[in-house]
Amino acid sequence: MDHLFAVTGRSATPIPPTALATEGLLERKHLQEWVIDNPQVLGDSVLVITAEFDRWADTDGVPARDRLDVLGLDATGRLVVVELKRGTADRDVHLQAITYAALVSRFDLDTLAQAHRNFLTARGQAVEFNECRQRLLDHVDGDWSTELLQRPRQVIIAADFPKQVTHTVVWLSEMNLDIDLVQVGLWKVEGHLVVGFTKVYPTPEVEEFTLAPARVEAKAAARKLEERSRARNAAHVLVAAGLLPDGTRLRLTPRHGAPQSIREAIVAWAGEDNERATAVWNNNTAKPLTWGADGMPYTPTGLANHIFKSVTGRTPDGIQGTTWWDVDTNDVPNTVDPDEWAALAGSSLADLAKELSGARKDWTLLHTLLGAIPSGRWTTYGDVASVIGSHAVPVGTHLATCGQCPNAWRILTASGRVSAGFQWTDPSRTVTPVDVLVGEGVLFDGGAAVPKARLSVEALRILLDG
Repeated sequence: MDHLFAVTGRSATPIPPTALATEGLLERKHLQEWVIDNPQVLGDSVLVITAEFDRWADTDGVPARDRLDVLGLDATGRLVVVELKRGTADRDVHLQAITYAALVSRFDLDTLAQAHRNFLTARGQAVEFNECRQRLLDHVDGDWSTELLQRPRQVIIAADFPKQVTHTVVWLSEMNLDIDLVQVGLWKVEGHLVVGFTKVYPTPEVEEFTLAPARVEAKAAARKLEERSRARNAAHVLVAAGLLPDGTRLRLTPRHGAPQSIREAIVAWAGEDNERATAVWNNNTAKPLTWGADGMPYTPTGLANHIFKSVTGRTPDGIQGTTWWDVDTNDVPNTVDPDEWAALAGSSLADLAKELSGARKDWTLLHTLLGAIPSGRWTTYGDVASVIGSHAVPVGTHLATCGQCPNAWRILTASGRVSAGFQWTDPSRTVTPVDVLVGEGVLFDGGAAVPKARLSVEALRILLDG
């Protein structure tokens, strides 16, 4: 409220403003009580839960002098954190409000009910805990929501706000954080003090025409960041785990971010030139895909976006490209077990990354385990991978290329056969792994080792534990 007038008929006489400090009015004793008695200044249907709250001091390490001025609950089930300043707000008042919002976002119904009971008791109202609890539940329209409770709304009330605060609050609001700025004004009219509360930000017009679109954009941007992060993380996981050998062929299967009609159009477009539907994997976290159609390197999402735009002429919104590329299991690398490779059929890069999350190409455990496998026994790539937290394919690739793995001939495919990619460290060695295993006492039937000598996963774990 910029101007206040005393009106007598056609005459309007300006009333000069005064200030709380000038009139000897205090922040807690006066301004805070006005807000508690008139919670409508905080918004529609706000119940004041507590004031001067500092009960987190013992558990969260926050000094007891840091007190939350007022805490309310609106009818939607959101907490309302209120910060009061009787003069011009400090330049970092919004940071203080955000800190309190973060702290109260951890509260549950019982914590709030106890705080409300303590608040009412201190003001001379004897109430039971369950009564306070029910009062909070009754105040909320609909079911009590923990998710809403974790997103408090903030209200900062002050005589004025410096530009640092207003500029920051505008940006935070556009980023989907709810902060209201309410200006408190004081006038003296014929010896009586008159106080006014004016919501200066956001106004209804700002909320409708500026914040609503900005928050939609912020959510879209956050979604894009999340999707890009997933895609980037998937590439890192796959490279770190060593699942896919360089040169692995991938097939295009459009999925995430494209409606069914566009997926069908992309499939038809790719069918005109088979190279459009293929890519080759390289263990490069920056751009691991080389597209068959142009021979250029791409990220999974970058290539999916390129294909989408080539077909539709439009820029896509939020594609997760790692869901678009499946392992071509018809093209089997010579270093892997065909049965294990066939098990990857229908799995996208995203699926594989999710399965392998946490796996790494640290082969120390593998070497230790291989060294512990006794003569006359055998196991499979898959069982070894299960014990060391990897996958059968990278284990097979490593054994085929390592040159230092002990007892590598004792690791067979899931069917008990020697992998097509097996090779001796000494290239001049002509004896076959089957010959060595037979010499150690392993029996074979039709080219496959009999299961009797196979070590189980549990037996491998015992060997690894020593």
